[in-house]
Amino acid sequence: MSDERADPELPRAVALAWGVAANPQRGPKRELSIERIVDAATEIADAEGLGAVSMSRVAASLGFTTMSLYRYVTSKDDLILLMQESASEVPVPDETHEHGWREGVTAWVLAIRANHRAHPWLVDIPISGAPITPNSLVIVDWFLREVRDLPLSDGEKMSALLLATSYVRATSAQERDLGAAAAAPDRADITGENSFAALVELVTPERFPYLSPLLAAGGYIAPPGTGDFESDDDFEFGLARILDGIEYHVGRVESGAPASPPADLPPQLELPRDPKVREAAKARREAERALREAQKREREAVKHALEREKHAREKARQKAQQGK
Repeated sequence: MSDERADPELPRAVALAWGVAANPQRGPKRELSIERIVDAATEIADAEGLGAVSMSRVAASLGFTTMSLYRYVTSKDDLILLMQESASEVPVPDETHEHGWREGVTAWVLAIRANHRAHPWLVDIPISGAPITPNSLVIVDWFLREVRDLPLSDGEKMSALLLATSYVRATSAQERDLGAAAAAPDRADITGENSFAALVELVTPERFPYLSPLLAAGGYIAPPGTGDFESDDDFEFGLARILDGIEYHVGRVESGAPASPPADLPPQLELPRDPKVREAAKARREAERALREAQKREREAVKHALEREKHAREKARQKAQQGK
């Protein structure tokens, strides 16, 4: 039995990313290339989102037939992988610059975030496994360089990488969606600004004792006219807490302390099944609604009374002037 093994084969898109795939033997020459196809698709996605990318749309933007593209990229999935690979290129800083691991990981996170800001559709690509394309692996290698001196196992380093990348991905998606809402014509309806006054009344201290004061102070939904959405402060706060957690774990490892045991999750709370409890809760909600309606009528009555008083004073003033 021969010990020779066949050379492993890469999926075509991955082979294209590594530059080891054979070029098409037929089709337009010089006018079309993998790079041009990927650039055109990326331009469409940057402008209109990943859903706007199709083989026919990309072909039309380049002035070629759809079949011409298939000679270079065999499927839309392959095209998206190549787009992701192209958009994942990061400028890795020189290793000669002396810095601590926190500074290095922060620079790494900000570089990935910059890519997501430039190409918001990156967060719409499903995660199907560990990255195996060159630019994606450069990102992994850079992170491992920054944490190389930490007393962590290989598994812990990869877990830290997953934690950081998950944070960037989640916050980038949130920033993208909130930015789109802020730019919408009906922004105030989408962001909740138009509902602020109503929510302040609905979210009562009796029912929401901890959220109510936060909402009233503008810490949950920004009151109308208080400025645009800003995410940098929130992002930096969250990133700092992640790094604090890694630093705390490193300190425990260095001190020889045992690993923190998994936290015991509290039992899941269930709503009471007793019909009387449910009826009481329903009655409470109805009473709260009746109270809000009564308070609204009271405000309207006070408003009308003030208007009548103002009108009476104005009428008396005019009558006094006529009598002079």
